[in-house]
Amino acid sequence: MRLLVGVGAPRDVTADDLVALYAYPSPVPARGWVRANMVATVDGAAAGTDGLSGSIGSPGDRTVFSALRGLADVVLVGAGTVTAEGYADLRHKPRFAAVRAALGQAPVPALAVVTASGRVPERLLSGPGHLADSGRWRLLVLTVDTADPDRLALLRSRLGAEAVVVLGSDRVRPDAAVSALVERGLPRVQCEGGPTLLAEVAAAGRLDELCLTTSPLLVGGRGGRILAGGALEAGLHLAHLLEQDGTLLARWSLPS
Repeated sequence: MRLLVGVGAPRDVTADDLVALYAYPSPVPARGWVRANMVATVDGAAAGTDGLSGSIGSPGDRTVFSALRGLADVVLVGAGTVTAEGYADLRHKPRFAAVRAALGQAPVPALAVVTASGRVPERLLSGPGHLADSGRWRLLVLTVDTADPDRLALLRSRLGAEAVVVLGSDRVRPDAAVSALVERGLPRVQCEGGPTLLAEVAAAGRLDELCLTTSPLLVGGRGGRILAGGALEAGLHLAHLLEQDGTLLARWSLPS
């Protein structure tokens, strides 16, 4: 992997260099820091012909993706993406253990699922949401009070009452979602979409940076973009640009 734009560019970078390149601000702002991680093709498609973002990834994309998760306190994602992309428990990454320990982070990022319906895949409900022995979050369900009460009761019984966070009565607003995560000691937020959630986070002014992989592919068709919803205009600053085998990996910052 090669750094094309950024401090010291051009130069080769190793997996260990990614820790410095993608470090969160220190200290983290009191309102938290939200980083989005998305992938798109050269013609702007956010998914392959199978409708999944994973099919347009690459080894370089997966390397950076691993580093981004390795540095986050929590992964924020919509229920539709969790279901479509087959999310499961986030895994411990030994390579980031020392970095996480030095920052006082849990060994593994928590997963926060936004779901107005209260639906969460069964595979995510196989353990407590809050581990009493360590005080660490594993899974948080961000939902609304109009969700099916029986479903919310089931979630509370499976995960623990504190792991089910009710935010509003019609939809989970991104500002409230991010604030709820910060209040629970999870200020380093990685938003993995999908496109609707990411658009809402950006429109609410809670997106601080975008890590965008551009895969050297053309998909065509009517595939969606990385943001879905109403029009949005925001200027971006290129913090750095990496390249590996034709895949471009950019870190863009938004104005504060």
